[in-house]
Amino acid sequence: MMLWFTYYLNLHYFPEMYQYGILPKTIKGLRGIPLHIFIHGNFKHLLNNSIPIFFLVLALKYFYRQQFFKVLFLGILFTGLGTWLLGRNSYHIGASGLVYCLVSFIFFKGILTQYYRLVALSLTIVLVYGGIIWYMFPNAETLQGGVSWEGHFAGFVTGMVMAIFMKTAQFEKPIFYDWEHPDFDPTDKPFFKQFDENGNFINPPKPEPEVIEETEVESYFTSSVKVIYDFLKMKNN
Repeated sequence: MMLWFTYYLNLHYFPEMYQYGILPKTIKGLRGIPLHIFIHGNFKHLLNNSIPIFFLVLALKYFYRQQFFKVLFLGILFTGLGTWLLGRNSYHIGASGLVYCLVSFIFFKGILTQYYRLVALSLTIVLVYGGIIWYMFPNAETLQGGVSWEGHFAGFVTGMVMAIFMKTAQFEKPIFYDWEHPDFDPTDKPFFKQFDENGNFINPPKPEPEVIEETEVESYFTSSVKVIYDFLKMKNN
């Protein structure tokens, strides 16, 4: 909505709004780092960026809720800064750099997490947006068509770096056992001492047979008391 509202203001009230884009390697151009994504040259430019931005932001919000604002803020900041450093001496406007940033982040993060839903999302991203990689490098189409390949390249690299270093604890595998902890030290555990450095089981030495000394045990029925048995006749009634 902000992209379309800005385009409306640009079209009817501020026709020189492109001057608030990124002008590389100039102090004046630094103001375009947070502002350039809202400015578009024509309706086709706006439509080509707003449609993928809509679906990519939805996917980012749904799957990476905890990292949503951080990805957007850092994506806009470093994509703009990279464009300011690498760009040609011209005004760079449009949200295409952010599109490349989100595509790169969602793709690489899904592969790195190895979570099946995110991997499926990454494969979907490749099918839908795989062709945009050709607009990341200088060629006849990007140079003659006025396409900011520098912004695309900066956005792609920014998304990839964020995917590598940004933590997503909600997708980490839960730890159930002590040996699954990354700082687990098996050297002080008796069980793991039964294996060598190659994981082979070490047979323990056979225990020596225990020698039991025979001791003379006095019989339970042995007694020194003299017993006299006397048989009595039974009387008849």
